[in-house]
Amino acid sequence: MSVRIVVLDAHTLNPGDLSWSELQALGPCTVHARSAPNQVIERSGDAEIVLTNKTRIGAAELSGMARLRYVGVLATGHDVVDVGAATARGVVVTNVPAYGTESVAQLSFALLLELCNHVGLHAQAAREGRWSASGEFSHRERSLLELAGRTLGIVGLGRIGSAVAAIAAAFGMDVIAVSSRSAPVGSAVRVLPLEAVLERSDVLSLHCPLTPATARLIDAPRLARMRPHALLINTARGGLIDEAALLAALQTGRLGGAALDVLSSEPPPADHPLLHAPNCLVTPHIAWATHAARSRLLAIAVDNVRAFLAGRPQNRVVAPA
Repeated sequence: MSVRIVVLDAHTLNPGDLSWSELQALGPCTVHARSAPNQVIERSGDAEIVLTNKTRIGAAELSGMARLRYVGVLATGHDVVDVGAATARGVVVTNVPAYGTESVAQLSFALLLELCNHVGLHAQAAREGRWSASGEFSHRERSLLELAGRTLGIVGLGRIGSAVAAIAAAFGMDVIAVSSRSAPVGSAVRVLPLEAVLERSDVLSLHCPLTPATARLIDAPRLARMRPHALLINTARGGLIDEAALLAALQTGRLGGAALDVLSSEPPPADHPLLHAPNCLVTPHIAWATHAARSRLLAIAVDNVRAFLAGRPQNRVVAPA
């Protein structure tokens, strides 16, 4: 007997360059590009399997889904689902870990290199004629920074943090980290307390999950412990940073610069102050979104459903004790 499958918000994962055919082969499947909160129960009330990316499925939504047996989160983070309420109902919840490691590490360094070399600014200077008008063979609009010999501090030495550490080593950087686990075998990463990492880092890159313990981890007192020229990179979660404190540090020149792929509110309001802060780059949550990473995400998500239907759930999310 086939099961009914509903995808609540397909567009961000698959705007049309991937195929849902492998999922559709598992049963009758309805794919919605987006779903408003008041459409969740209407669209998935008689479905056994529901997939969601950012559309919330809380206790109220779960109570309106009498046939629901499985929720697949199309991401690694699973805070959009009330896992405790789902578990109490006997509903299996899964996520998709480790699909975007390479892509997120790549953007972390793309952001860092932009802060160091200002490639976009200098390309614009050439395009707009400022190089031609300078009369100089080499025209620089901002100071340039070499990374070799500098210290990179990583907060969170999981898959992505470890990948960033490997790239940093290739650039000739010293790497230190805050981590609940040991450094990878054979690496030169030194694991230190957070305060020591803050004080010693020329660049601080965040790669830890957002939890009650890490919310606003980088606040005003911790920003004050950082070196005045230090650069802050965040490709993890916006809530890890006290954004008002970061704005103040940038406006006063207390911090050398910041590059953020995530903010605490997404999408941000057009007048979000960090969008216009000095020495601050903001990209619209794109680290995970390469074609390769999205292809892996979709493949794992479908395999999660396939495993559930075979009676051997994988990548299961467990409610906190």
